Amino acid sequence: MTDSRPIKVLHLITRLIVGGAQENTIYTARLLDPQRFEVEVICGPQTGSEGSLIEEALQSGVKLSILPELVRELSPVKDFIALVKLFFILRKKKFSILHTHSSKAGILGRLAAKLAGTPIILHTVHGWSFHDYMSTWRKRLFIFLEKFTAGFTHRLIVVTQKDIQKGLQQGIGKPEQYILIRSAIPLDEFLVPKGDEKRVREELGIPINAPVIGTVGRLSPQKNPLDWLEIAAHLARFQPECYFLLVGDGPMREEVERRIRELRLENQFVLTGLRRDVPDLLSVMDIFLLTSLWEGLPRVIPQAMCREVPIVAYASDGVAEVIEHEKTGFLCRPGEIETAARYCLQLLQSPELRESITRAAKKVATEQFDLRIMIQQLQALYLGFFGENHHE
Repeated sequence: MTDSRPIKVLHLITRLIVGGAQENTIYTARLLDPQRFEVEVICGPQTGSEGSLIEEALQSGVKLSILPELVRELSPVKDFIALVKLFFILRKKKFSILHTHSSKAGILGRLAAKLAGTPIILHTVHGWSFHDYMSTWRKRLFIFLEKFTAGFTHRLIVVTQKDIQKGLQQGIGKPEQYILIRSAIPLDEFLVPKGDEKRVREELGIPINAPVIGTVGRLSPQKNPLDWLEIAAHLARFQPECYFLLVGDGPMREEVERRIRELRLENQFVLTGLRRDVPDLLSVMDIFLLTSLWEGLPRVIPQAMCREVPIVAYASDGVAEVIEHEKTGFLCRPGEIETAARYCLQLLQSPELRESITRAAKKVATEQFDLRIMIQQLQALYLGFFGENHHE
């Protein structure tokens, strides 16, 4: 005898801003088999200059609710109210699986699910909540909370092997709790032939033959845009015809604009703000430059790989797991401004090197970052808790 009712799954995430973890969550909610799963998403109300995915999620048919008290910053009163509300939601709707994303939602959601008796509790680590660039007391607090909630989490889903190592080093969970499922992308959107590059360059005000170094991401401390600008300044001295393309927005925009003026690079910089036509924008780049200080696994890396744009990146966390130095891209340590600039110049000056790097990188992206495979892996994980015969 089999159970024909769909498995009720709740995805909980702190903010639905434009970002990899958020897009990943929406794709999952949309693409899980509706015959087998009844999926809802709850998020907090905060958006920000990065842009919001709330409207896009609703328009795509995702069953989405806003929890007003679920906020990113530490707020004892709001956090307690959010915990209580989540407890009653989980009890009332009788979800079989709670799947959390991001640090605040991960802590409050898993605790509420434990108290409510939710059968299966899962958490995806899109990069750990603690890192070396935060204060010692905050880092210790987050490690303690991650260790505590891991005690009643059935699986810790990670996007990189590095995050398994980091978690176990801090005593978070046991090896058997961890499972690797890459944060994937819709390959079809990025493997299509390049569009009208001339039109995109004209729209951006970039000369048709000018080399373009670009990036896509939030203008935030994590993404470290000020180092990006310093690398650009080095490149401009050696190759003054270069243009620099920053796609995205965020809390550091004014600081970034001010530094560009100080470097006297206003005529060579294009800041697009929030854009959703990322495949077209990647197609005008000759090099993708990433200077993040910490990362889980930025989905923009396989996106650039699919668009055949060679990558120069800081070797932070999961980035070094996907890019093999001098084979599928170039890596340097955070803060190595001159080294990153030198790698960019090497790529600009050698079409053969660019072709070799991009061919190998594209193979990695298509083999490891297919969205369909990610959905299959998640479905298999979910169904594994309820027996293979559920809803056959």
